[in-house]
Amino acid sequence: MADSTRARKVADRIKVIVASTLEKRVKDPRLGFVTVTDVRLTGDLQNATVFYTVFGTDTDLEATRAALESARGLIRSEVGKGLTIRLTPTIEFVADAVPAAAAELDELLARAKARDAEIAELARDADPVGDPDPYRRGPDEEASDAESGADSGAQDRSHD
Repeated sequence: MADSTRARKVADRIKVIVASTLEKRVKDPRLGFVTVTDVRLTGDLQNATVFYTVFGTDTDLEATRAALESARGLIRSEVGKGLTIRLTPTIEFVADAVPAAAAELDELLARAKARDAEIAELARDADPVGDPDPYRRGPDEEASDAESGADSGAQDRSHD
């Protein structure tokens, strides 16, 4: 089993090789504007999962997926030539879900911000239901607080 540092270095190298191969060697017209976002290797360096994103619509994503699957052999061959390890890992392509999740989060944050602005607008001219200071104390409570504060101050000074 390879150490994680070596696996990360091999994965980074595979990412560069796959991106370069897609740019220079794969001439499939179905291949859209694809970006290799990450590569994950198993601990034994036998299987590589290549994550990618495609700029465009869902049909562009499906066409790119088909193009990547048909070019898998060529890409694996180029990875084998570019690596200095004994066995070439198998390649699996997975569409990266991060951009879709990020877009969903952005949309949720925009809705929350709009709702906050709406609530702030409603609260701007609102009057409080109860007293303006709900913690206001009566004269008896204020006098007892003043006495206890004076006593505690005297106690603090006696310890000095």
